Amino acid sequence: MKHLERALDGQNSFWKYLAMTLILFLGASTIGSLPLVVSIIAHTIKNGIPDVVSANITDLSSYGISGNTGFFLLLLTFLPMFFAFKWLVRPFHKRTITETINGRNHLRKGRIGMGMLVWGALMSLTLIYGMIVSPENYQFQFHFGRFLLLLLITLSILPFQTTFEELFFRGYLSQGVAAATRSRWATLIIISLAFGLMHAFNPEVKEYGFWISIPSYILMGIILGVVSILDDGIELAIGIHFMNNAFIALFTTHSSSVFQTDALFRVKEINPVGELIWMVLYAGVAILILTRVYHWDFAILNRKIRVTPPPLPIESSSTVDNSQGK
Repeated sequence: MKHLERALDGQNSFWKYLAMTLILFLGASTIGSLPLVVSIIAHTIKNGIPDVVSANITDLSSYGISGNTGFFLLLLTFLPMFFAFKWLVRPFHKRTITETINGRNHLRKGRIGMGMLVWGALMSLTLIYGMIVSPENYQFQFHFGRFLLLLLITLSILPFQTTFEELFFRGYLSQGVAAATRSRWATLIIISLAFGLMHAFNPEVKEYGFWISIPSYILMGIILGVVSILDDGIELAIGIHFMNNAFIALFTTHSSSVFQTDALFRVKEINPVGELIWMVLYAGVAILILTRVYHWDFAILNRKIRVTPPPLPIESSSTVDNSQGK
């Protein structure tokens, strides 16, 4: 095991994690949000203050900002955060970004693709099932030009958002909590709760309520956390997280979605309890499939996080003979 154990090197002072978090979420995110703020101000000057502002804070249409433009501006916030993390993790913790991902000096790229494949297949089956059972709930709104632009934004900018969140939660913070607690279960629970609570201001939470929406985010955090612990790295989680957000952005949007995009379908009504049930099913099937592929050992979850001493050198036969003769 290398991922969580990589942090057992004495570079985990609390002030480092606090400083890094403040720099990322107050400094870098503020810089990244400037284009969004400027755009809102410019549209307000041009069109005047809108009579009605959408209850969904990520729906910028009331300011005259299109769905694709709003999506792009929201994602831009994560670019400075991603690069600030990449540049600062080494001077703060003597750790590379790859070591934050899996504790090694190389990236297991195939696992990112596998996470995307498995999660994308599950979400596709759910969409097809929903369209068969309740076709009236799906409004087709395809426009070639707008969808092509959305696809380009999703493929080029969205990976920075999803990868940063995985780097920060399943990578960086998980290694810090693991070094402090030496427990994989404690790491999983603490980080999943933090991940869920980070989404407390999302529009879905306001629309459907804290106690219905937040459990879905926490469950997603648990899925990503379990996969990362079992696989000793976060590449699969990076792939799953990207596919989850990309699928929503490209195929299904609704009035309370955090992604107000020109997706292929606008869903008229959302059942948050049903969505939570689907996610439980996703979790079981995805972990079952990935266990078969990578031959995971679930006993890893109970193993204490500690540095494994290197094996003793094997003595040559001549050395053994000489020692016996003395």
